[in-house]
Amino acid sequence: MPTQEIPLTREQKPSTQRLSRPLPRGIGDLDDELDGYDDTFSRKIGIGGSRTFYDEDLESESSSPKVSSRTYLNPRHSVSRKTVARKSGPGKRKFARYRASRKLALSKKKSFLGRHPIFTWLLALILLMTPIWWSLGNALTDPTLGSSIPGRFAEWVRDHGGKSIVVWAENEWYLHNPPPVGGKPPNGAIPPPSKSSTTISPNLASNVLPTPNPIVPFSQNPVPGEGQWHPVGRYVNGVPAIYEAFLSPDSTHTSLVASVAWMDTKLLKATLYSGSYIPGYGPWQNTAPISTSASDSLVAAFNAGFRMQDAQGGYYNEGREVIPLKDGGASFVIYSNGTVDIGSWNNEVSMKPNVVSVRQNLALLVDHGKPAADLNSNDASIWGATVGGTAYVWRSGVGVTANGALLYVAGPGLSITSLADLLIRAGAVRAMEFDINSDWVNYSVYTPSTPNGQATPANGSLLLTGMAGGTSRYFQTWWTRDFITMSAR
Repeated sequence: MPTQEIPLTREQKPSTQRLSRPLPRGIGDLDDELDGYDDTFSRKIGIGGSRTFYDEDLESESSSPKVSSRTYLNPRHSVSRKTVARKSGPGKRKFARYRASRKLALSKKKSFLGRHPIFTWLLALILLMTPIWWSLGNALTDPTLGSSIPGRFAEWVRDHGGKSIVVWAENEWYLHNPPPVGGKPPNGAIPPPSKSSTTISPNLASNVLPTPNPIVPFSQNPVPGEGQWHPVGRYVNGVPAIYEAFLSPDSTHTSLVASVAWMDTKLLKATLYSGSYIPGYGPWQNTAPISTSASDSLVAAFNAGFRMQDAQGGYYNEGREVIPLKDGGASFVIYSNGTVDIGSWNNEVSMKPNVVSVRQNLALLVDHGKPAADLNSNDASIWGATVGGTAYVWRSGVGVTANGALLYVAGPGLSITSLADLLIRAGAVRAMEFDINSDWVNYSVYTPSTPNGQATPANGSLLLTGMAGGTSRYFQTWWTRDFITMSAR
């Protein structure tokens, strides 16, 4: 049976203008209204197809082709033909009714926030996170948490319960970014042998430690000058009080350069400066910045150990044991005469009336001139959860020689075992690890123009050029970690 097409009259022709009428009050009303538009604006008769047209289409069939449903524009919304096709399915119509009902429900909300729930939830989330943003923002601008933004972020995460995350991230980074193997140090990284020598008068010989012997390099093909000592810093009584030497840290990573500072404790005295953050428990008499009077005799300053929550030890200074000292812990001990000793607490060193400072950090690295019996680079419980011992990172360590000289060793690409080997090569009989990672390892030496001149960042120099913090770190009011100074007697 042929399909009959019923034309619409001109009065029934749909208008493309929006109809102004009150919103329907429910889903049923919306359905009725949508169905009413379909009945009013189009007539569909037949099976398997439909056609919609107006009375103008009948005026001239030859000049105006019949308009199919694919080209019919929805008169209510004036949308594209694709929109009409999408609305033809029952599922699409059901979804359209749901969206319309939701818009209707939201339109009845009296408040702006009620009409925009997604915006409301985002605003609430931002407000709830404000303390976190504030804390993190302050941390990222705080130089006491590190010299770099990543370092400050890591310290902030560590302080807010993310210690294990930071340790994992650091281990992954160092695992996939190992130090280079082989090669030679950059030009100028190791100074040539010194051509001059210092003559010590017989009157001073008893008050000065003998100049140390050169360090035997690890490399089979050492660079000229490798392991040779060079005087540096302010002279005391007309003679050098500090010598420094440079060499590759081991026989594998021969392109890297570590440095050793040898300090004459007969000419220099040590002082432990306490920080408001490490160890805390202030106020302290000796704290950053270094005072003007102290800088008149200052020769060198260097970093101390880990944060106290990571150091696995105690802290004693200025007559107060603010954190209990741990038996067997590696201890940096300063006596009232300014001399230094390093040893296992209550074994090689212990509390005595002339002890003025004790800074503990982990366990001994070197004992009796050999690597400590329990030196296991895979044991993070001993060498600290911060990167553990196997990672090749910036590290620092201190030791004492048989005649009482104080050693400071530092460099990039060091494991806990290579740090111990360096200290032994330099002559340490007992030694311990101090702070690690590039943000914290810092040794500055000062050379005023006159023997009694004032040490300032301007006349200071770093033991290694790659050290962070510069020569001004310990002269800053914002520096809140503990450190050690060596001053002329």
